[in-house]
Amino acid sequence: MAEHHRAPGGKEETTTRTPSRLIYGFHAVLGRLRRDPESMFELYLSGLRNDMRVRDVHRLAEAAGVKMTQVEGERLDSMVGTRRHQGVIARVDARQRMVGLDDVLESLAGPALLLVLDGVQDPHNLGACLRVADAAGAHAVIAPKDRAASLNGAAIKVASGAADAVPYITVTNLARTLEQMKKAGVWVVGTASEAEKSLFDIEQKGAIAWVLGAEGDGLRRLTRATCDELARIPMAGSVESLNVSVASGICLFETVRQRGGLSRS
Repeated sequence: MAEHHRAPGGKEETTTRTPSRLIYGFHAVLGRLRRDPESMFELYLSGLRNDMRVRDVHRLAEAAGVKMTQVEGERLDSMVGTRRHQGVIARVDARQRMVGLDDVLESLAGPALLLVLDGVQDPHNLGACLRVADAAGAHAVIAPKDRAASLNGAAIKVASGAADAVPYITVTNLARTLEQMKKAGVWVVGTASEAEKSLFDIEQKGAIAWVLGAEGDGLRRLTRATCDELARIPMAGSVESLNVSVASGICLFETVRQRGGLSRS
């Protein structure tokens, strides 16, 4: 089955039997346009917005020859089953594409916010971490290829759309990847219950990567040694550790708070 689309320049293009899916929100759509515009087939935009991010979408889409269609808000709601689309939805190639850390770092307009998972093997926890990362505006979730959950159906379901918005990058050598982040100017902070500093005592306005281990096990020795510093989450109760997705949310949103919070859109 072939689908025909006419690009803004008037040239008719044909997409044959290519599986597609919808992504939505400025973070997901702008990120895809910057990293991999060839994988985007069509954009659906609300006519009620004309702010800077909408203009950025227009500029990048026009440069890539992506078809843009103005759609009423109610139809956008029905397309993705939520009102959280921010007035922008894209139909993209559903085939998984490799995205590396360099791709993410090179596409950023501001300081990086990264979540690194060391030893998280439960796909439900991975999905919850992706969901938290998306809510906080994190740019990627990174994990080792071994001892890590795969982005399977269970993880995608729990992520509730975040798997399409936040790149999940698996790496062969996590310690080497952390060193790569540090060379790129990212401050790498690991979480450990015995750390002297509280996460609230760490300045987080610059580029930062939060590194969390599995509940109970914590960070591996080499991962811990590679971090720039360690921080603990202050806890007043009797439990010794938090679920990794809960801990991720606390850390990421403390960074968001220190940076002035998230803008409503």
